[in-house]
Amino acid sequence: MVLIYIISIVSPLAFSDALIIGLDADMSAVAKLGGQAIERGALLAIDEINANGGVLGKQLKLVVKDHRGNPARGVDNILDFAKIPNLVGILGGVHTPVVLSELKAIHDNKIVFISAWAAGTSIIDNGYDPNFVFRVSVRDEHAGLVLIQHAQKKGANKIALLLERTGWGRSNEVSIKNAAQKFGIQISDIQWFNWQENSMQDQILHIKNSGAQAIILVANAPEGAVIVNDLIKLNMQDTTPIISHWGLASGSFVDAAGLDAINQIDLTVLQTFSFLEKNNELLQSVFLAYQKAYEPDIAKIDIPAQVGVAQGYDAVQLLAQAINQAGTTNSIEIKKALESGLHYSGLIKQYAPAFSESTHEALELPDYLLSQFNQNGRLVPIENIQ
Repeated sequence: MVLIYIISIVSPLAFSDALIIGLDADMSAVAKLGGQAIERGALLAIDEINANGGVLGKQLKLVVKDHRGNPARGVDNILDFAKIPNLVGILGGVHTPVVLSELKAIHDNKIVFISAWAAGTSIIDNGYDPNFVFRVSVRDEHAGLVLIQHAQKKGANKIALLLERTGWGRSNEVSIKNAAQKFGIQISDIQWFNWQENSMQDQILHIKNSGAQAIILVANAPEGAVIVNDLIKLNMQDTTPIISHWGLASGSFVDAAGLDAINQIDLTVLQTFSFLEKNNELLQSVFLAYQKAYEPDIAKIDIPAQVGVAQGYDAVQLLAQAINQAGTTNSIEIKKALESGLHYSGLIKQYAPAFSESTHEALELPDYLLSQFNQNGRLVPIENIQ
């Protein structure tokens, strides 16, 4: 595995023999499973590419920096990456508030940035022209439609929103309100919470009193665990299903909430990929490579944060293809190549094309799926649940 962790910037000469892909992600805080999954998927793609001759005759290396969910640290990471002369792009990991804070540094330095796990709509609709940001990940505008449609399928015509008080939560407030209006769903209440809150009972009681028939949740694992357990403490587990954005899958949600609690809740989680969803040659090849590199005896269902693995893998493959097509490591030319109509058969989908000048989103509504936790606390696509 060609991987380098750096805490502070080192001499650019240290990387002179390779082309560098940066990874700026949460590697140690609340969404570390998401960051680690992107890293693993990216490394699997890099190993495959290097085994086939690399890019422009050079090997790729992954340099990882940990923003820990801190926007200021994320900006510092981008500025450090910008000092590496043979940097060809950066993958961005959880969270949306970090990426939003990084946009100026990304564009000031004309760095190709691919979001591999951050869903805020304005990450792509950012107002920069030219726009150096691309995404192989969920877009909140689309997520709102998926979550509202599922609420409707469950017979809920009055819902409440329970949102973290960040740029990600605000992005989803807009998208879910728009989707609810489109489908004739009433939003009876909107409640907010901060990171590290250890009780949500006041918010949940407010939701109960509003008459909501379901909760749409936008939370990461720690706060999601508090909400599930408080719902049970208030004896609402049988009457109030939770339809959640994908933040629960980026951290240790099952351990924090407890398997017994999760098994009592009607909980649905947004995803884009599962190793259980399909079984083609590429998926099997990547799965075997994952086993060889990380956990020889792991089953497909047990791979944590699977969307991160797939999105990291596909993002690196698309970036490498663009560099080869551009024939240069110049970021402006790489950006143009990404926009030129790249076709690639990836883990998540057939990208045909992945991006264009007007569309920097690789995933579309049909690429989203919904999952539930099985009795062992593993996320399983709804159609695979027996």
